[in-house]
Amino acid sequence: MTDPSLHPGAWWLWSLSLGIAATRTTNPLLLALFIAVSAYVVAARRPDAPWARSYGAFLKLGLAVLLIRLVFAVVFGSPIPGTHTLVTLPEVPLPAWAQGIRLGGEVTAEVLVRAFYDGLKLAALLICVGAANALASPSRLLKSLPGALYELGVAVVVALTFAPSLIADVQRLRAARRLRGRPDKGLKGLLQVGLPVLEGALERSVALAAAMDSRGYGRTAEVPPAVRRTTAALTLTGLLGVCAGTYGLLTADGGAYGVPVLLAGVGAALAGLWLGGRRSPRTRYRPDPWGPRAWLVSGSGAAVAAALFLAASADPAALHPGVVPLTAPSLPVWPAAAVLLGLLPAFVTAPPDHEKEPS
Repeated sequence: MTDPSLHPGAWWLWSLSLGIAATRTTNPLLLALFIAVSAYVVAARRPDAPWARSYGAFLKLGLAVLLIRLVFAVVFGSPIPGTHTLVTLPEVPLPAWAQGIRLGGEVTAEVLVRAFYDGLKLAALLICVGAANALASPSRLLKSLPGALYELGVAVVVALTFAPSLIADVQRLRAARRLRGRPDKGLKGLLQVGLPVLEGALERSVALAAAMDSRGYGRTAEVPPAVRRTTAALTLTGLLGVCAGTYGLLTADGGAYGVPVLLAGVGAALAGLWLGGRRSPRTRYRPDPWGPRAWLVSGSGAAVAAALFLAASADPAALHPGVVPLTAPSLPVWPAAAVLLGLLPAFVTAPPDHEKEPS
């Protein structure tokens, strides 16, 4: 069940804004606050649906990323100078062409702390994105795609619809083979179970294709060649601008050009999608409105991102604590207060018990 009055794109804008804001700092206290904010909102507003259970997987993925970053720091070392040696591993000599790479050797506390900061930043980004997967209905989000992408939306919706059926077929056939005393594991069992599953999937696909064709899916309108070329140019330019702007936002030195390039890319992409939608005119059944609560949810995430960008420019030392010399990080007050703005969706949206999934 999801909130019918809240557009699913608002959850994605909120979570992506939190993720972008988390990349502007390596302060572990602020990063832990980002994770806590996303976890609280998910716990308060996560619906009871199969797709909403993915947040735990993102938490485990973030922990795995953090552990892998620490292991890499131990095995490959780091050019950061350190004086607090924790352990000395056997060092493997490498050829001359591998200068700058070290296997083994001294493992210092400074190296581990820096690796922990970097790994926690990536883990916070993944967990914030995982919050959107647990809060936004994928089917409603795909239904909101512009007309130029409706073929993609239909394909993904069909895949999401058929995936549970395939899993249920596999479980049913394996249970039937076990009751008959036949093997359901190994290569032989896989082949004998897989063929009936593929046959059933093919039958459902043919029936669905016939139903979609009878309802007019795949019909396109006549569009002049100049409009098609303009659409392709705008869409390609916009996507390149989005990639370049996002790269600028995620790097330490690209904050000056990242925002304007990203905004220009988004504008060009939206214009291309609007022109592309003219070739596939269609209507939507019960479209999701973008109401005041959607503005509050997405605006709270944007406010957190803007505050962290300002804090990174005004006081970079507070957002990026040093490790040489090794000191304990401190919690900057007003950036921490800005992160707490991300809790707003937990109070302005409807609780899960009062939600109703649209039919």
